[in-house]
Amino acid sequence: MSLPGNGKVPVFFTRRATPADSDSIAEIYNQGIEDRIATFETVSRTGNDIRKWFDGVHPIVVAESAGSIVSFAATFPYSNRECYSGIAEFSVYVKREMRGIGAGKAVMKLLIEESGCSGFHKLVSRVFTENSPSRSLLGSLGFREVGIYEKHARLDGKWRDAVIVECLIRENLV
Repeated sequence: MSLPGNGKVPVFFTRRATPADSDSIAEIYNQGIEDRIATFETVSRTGNDIRKWFDGVHPIVVAESAGSIVSFAATFPYSNRECYSGIAEFSVYVKREMRGIGAGKAVMKLLIEESGCSGFHKLVSRVFTENSPSRSLLGSLGFREVGIYEKHARLDGKWRDAVIVECLIRENLV
């Protein structure tokens, strides 16, 4: 793996995202859509689409390196039923040239912390079964693989399986 810039491992500065970050987040998300490795989505997003994610309830975080946003992680409503109000779905995406060097781990650590501070007690998501890098990342952060949704959704006309993952935030923070 070649590292960006001078070959040294970059330092990541993590923080809560703001609506001003929406264009950068859209660029990274669209790479994930194009690569067909991390989402069933097929339609590119604009900065305006991403700005709608900022609801004041669900944390969104970014990691910067050399002044540029290189990864993000975001939470979303899991269900509109009151009994699930402490649960959030999440996504994490990393700029192509920054994958595999810690940018995803940096934003996920902050997302877990910020989600706990926002009153969530559990994060859940689905990961393509063949997405080993994401599965390894989440496992290293205390996420548990609950099971597999077989033929969960279609991508480019093909049914794909997805691993269900969860993290109990308070247990992860101790």
